[in-house]
Amino acid sequence: MIHPTATFKDNLRQLPTVDGVQRIDLMDATGAVVASIENQPGKQGSLAVYHYLRQRFETLDAKAAEHGLDVFAEHTADARNRPGAHPNVDRLLAIAAGGAPLSIDVIAGDG
Repeated sequence: MIHPTATFKDNLRQLPTVDGVQRIDLMDATGAVVASIENQPGKQGSLAVYHYLRQRFETLDAKAAEHGLDVFAEHTADARNRPGAHPNVDRLLAIAAGGAPLSIDVIAGDG
């Protein structure tokens, strides 16, 4: 497990590559896909964080969400101040605050 720093850019350097990942699907308890994160510019940081969380935790529960918030570093504080600006951080905030856990499914591709 990585030890997050105060800077998201530095934390990204510690995460596994997302080469070969097309997208990540997040599923609720019924197996319904509630969100997807595509491997595309502007989303690759979030993709890397969620991919890492899938590798380290069995499910995206409060413990995993808290760790993810640490990895997002300064983006977490910004998300708290500007709800909606960082939807992938907002999702972790909701789970950490007692929201329902999600499953993470990694979809391989040419990403």
